[in-house]
Order: sequence, then structure tokens, then C-alpha cells
Amino acid sequence: MSADSIRVVLVGGGIGGLAAANALLHRGIDVHVYEQAPALGEVGAGVMITPNSLRLLDRFGVGDAVAAVGASVGEGSLYYREDGSTVAPMLTVDSSGWNGMFGVHRADLIGALADVLPADRVHTGHQAVSFSQDEREAVVSFANGTEVRADAVIAADGIHSVLQKYVIEPSAPIDSGSVAYRGLVPAERVPWWPKGVSQLWMGEQRHFLVYPVRRGTLINYVGFVPSREKAVESWTAEGDVETLRREFATWDSPVPRLLAEVEKTNWWGLYDRDPLSTWTRGRLTLLGDAAHSMLPHLGQGANQSIEDAAALSVFLADATAETVPEALSHYEALRRSRTTEVQLGARANGRRYDSHFQDLAERDAEIADSARFRSWLYDYDAEAAAEEVLAVR
Repeated sequence: MSADSIRVVLVGGGIGGLAAANALLHRGIDVHVYEQAPALGEVGAGVMITPNSLRLLDRFGVGDAVAAVGASVGEGSLYYREDGSTVAPMLTVDSSGWNGMFGVHRADLIGALADVLPADRVHTGHQAVSFSQDEREAVVSFANGTEVRADAVIAADGIHSVLQKYVIEPSAPIDSGSVAYRGLVPAERVPWWPKGVSQLWMGEQRHFLVYPVRRGTLINYVGFVPSREKAVESWTAEGDVETLRREFATWDSPVPRLLAEVEKTNWWGLYDRDPLSTWTRGRLTLLGDAAHSMLPHLGQGANQSIEDAAALSVFLADATAETVPEALSHYEALRRSRTTEVQLGARANGRRYDSHFQDLAERDAEIADSARFRSWLYDYDAEAAAEEVLAVR
């Protein structure tokens, strides 16, 4: 990196923060990541990497690593009603047919993103507690007494962001009324399960999603069910396997057969936030869930974070210490409208999956037509879009 590179601090070492670190370093920007946990890692289970972020990961130099630890998901992926009748095929490629989808264990994705970063760029055990800035620089203070100064600070610290309040009053979490039971089943225990596909069954107020991860050796499942309780906004809470089995006991036979092999499950309260009216204040901006937490019903939480990372790197590549606030405002202007549409689209898709329709034929028609929206999602190139903005400035 050049001697006059701006200094960037990323707060948060999750998928969004590590993707941003890779994108910024790829463009020669001086960046350091500060993560509150004592070591990098990720709990939970699977995440789907879709074409809109896969092409960006390729450019960061980590696409092959993600593919190596993931499981390709392709032709034969389907939507069903709960009785097993087919509704529509699931789109798994962009319009070129080249960029596809991979199911990846979150821990494997974190590892792939972290392994290519220089060790001295990632600082664990740093919990951010405060932020300040002036016309010349920004300062982040951590619970361990460390204080770091930078030209730009990127808050990638998740749905419970500590730094969000320095940009905008945090919005209240919105309870979806559902919880997600998540877990993994070794593929060797279900040799009859189809390989290389994602499948989603839809029923009244609940749905069930399955796809492979870790090179196909594990089957990732998520069962979405209604809940009257205020569930924790975390996927580390242990769930009751028998309760999960009862929720889907009468569904299409592959679902209860798979659940018969489940030994442990975690549950996750489903919350999102209303879209924020701004992400940026001076030298501080938000990225990923800190900016646009969304429900999982489009599989876009991680993917939109990776899009954020790519766009941010374009706007900061030629920024100087003096022009950082302007660069961050351009980043927000490009990203906020798209992520708002994706946030609202995820809510709408959840209503489809949970059959909130008087006429299921209407729902099924919307599911079949959703390939058009998926094409809009998957064909988008966040890096190219940012470069286009710069070209017309």
C-alpha cells in the first residue's frame, strides 16, 4: 500500500467486516480489523453465498477458498408445498449461468476470509465502547483501554452495533413472530438425501429449508415456526428437538425423516429493523447488519454485507484524509436504496413462505415469478455500480 494511504478501522470481525478488510486491502488501503471476541469464529450453521457476492469474492481473491469449503447448489433445487407437491424451481445462477450458489458453514466462511489477511491486520479481544471525531480524524476507544485513530471508521459490529448510535438513534427490533430452528445433519446419516440442491417446503405459518454445506458432508436445515414467546435474538440458544419434530411431523416425508436424525438444534428469534434514514456521519459509516439488518427469507444478510464491502472499497480507493466524509456519503447513497429494497423483499418473501395468502395458487404464482426478483439480486455487480458512480462525478 502507498505511504499516503488513508487509515481505515473496521469494528467487527464477522463476515461483513472481514469481507471489507479483504476488499480494502485488495485496493491497497491501510486497514485494521478490531473484533470483540477473543478469537475469530462464527457459531450457527449455514449461509448461502449467492452469485451477486460470489463474483466479488472472486475479485478479492477468496472465491476459490469459499468454493473449496462450500457445497455447490444448483439444478434440481425446488420449492414445494408442505405435502410435497412442486411449486417452482429455485433460481441458483445469475443470467450468465456462470456464477452460481454455494452453501457454506459460517465458521468456514469466516476462516476463508480471515486466512488470506495478514495476521497483524486483525486484533481480537477489542470491544468498542465509544467513538469521537473531529475535522481531522476519528477515534475509537475499546474496553481494554486501547484507543485507535483513523481517517475512516466502519462499524461492521452487527445487529446490536455499539457504534450505530453515533450515526443515528438505533431503531427498535421488530419481532417477526417466528423463530428458526437451525442445525446440521451428517450427510452419511441420510444417504438418500439428494445431493447438490436446496429445497424449501412451505406450509401454514411455517416453512422448512435445507441445503448442503462443507463440501456436501453436512446437511444444513432451518425450520421456521410461529412463536408467541419473545425469543432471544441469537442462534446460540439451545432448542428442543422433539418440539421441532412435532412442528413438521405431518409434512412431506423427507422432512420428518431428516428430523429423525437430528440430535441437537439451536433456535433463533427472527427480528429485523426498519430501514435506517442514514448510515453515515462524518468519518463513521455503517456496514452489514449494523446498517440493514434483515430477515433471512432471501438469504441475503451476508451477501449484502459483501456487496457493501466491495462498494466501500471503490469509494475509498482514491480518497484522501480530507475527502473521506464525501467518499462515505457516496457509499451510503449507492447502497442504502438497494439494501432497503432487499430488507423489504425479505419481509415479503417470509409472508409467501409462511402461506399468508387466502389463495395458495396466488402465492405459488408469486413464488414462480420470484425468479425475476432473484435475477435482479443475482445479476447486480456492486463494484461496477460504484465505479459507475465515480465515473459520472
